[in-house]
Amino acid sequence: MSSSRPNRRIAIDGPAGTGKSTLARTLAGRVGGAYLDTGAMYRAATLHVLRAGIDPEDGDAVSAATADLPLEIGTDAGAERILLASEDVSEEIRTAPVTANVSAVSAVAQVRENLVRLQRRLAAGGGTVVLEGRDIGTVVLPDAEVKIYLTASPEVRARRRTDQDRAAGRAAEYEEVLAAVIERDRKDSTRAASPLRPAADAVVIDTSDLTLEEVLDRLVALAEETEASQGATVEGNAQ
Repeated sequence: MSSSRPNRRIAIDGPAGTGKSTLARTLAGRVGGAYLDTGAMYRAATLHVLRAGIDPEDGDAVSAATADLPLEIGTDAGAERILLASEDVSEEIRTAPVTANVSAVSAVAQVRENLVRLQRRLAAGGGTVVLEGRDIGTVVLPDAEVKIYLTASPEVRARRRTDQDRAAGRAAEYEEVLAAVIERDRKDSTRAASPLRPAADAVVIDTSDLTLEEVLDRLVALAEETEASQGATVEGNAQ
């Protein structure tokens, strides 16, 4: 009998405001895995572009500026660690200017290619890893063992984002946040490079009327079902 534990790559996708980051981080802690917030990587790239005074709509300039992005990102579910040129930017990447421009930067094909390579490398370490973003199950890890797509109505997501920003001390008005959520959905779902959409084999969960704990219970159950299935396969192969 083999005692080796099968690898689990858990891909969680969906639009902003569905609770992806909190759920993915908590899930990783619950199942003893690593955690990677890929959205934070695109936010860091956007911050880098803005600091350089580059127009986020200028694809060529954005590609050149992010070709050697000085980014370090941790995978510890208990502590977010995002360094840009050795500076902790975990808070700054959540500010309004970055949020307003991240879709434009993310739409640049070369930016996505560069960051996808890094994401795949970080996910290849073995064991359990939870990745969340917008194209994990469709592009980054199309062969992930677990694929989940979280969604919710724009109104619910805008209210969550408004409450989140206010709790963090950032100014936020619901109507403005709602308009930004709808516009970002449009940009993310219609971009040519890795558009936002659920993978064909993803489990879709609408979080509009669910608490975080209710959604988390479903995610843990899905992860455990996969581990049990993989464990049975490993055991069978070892006999």
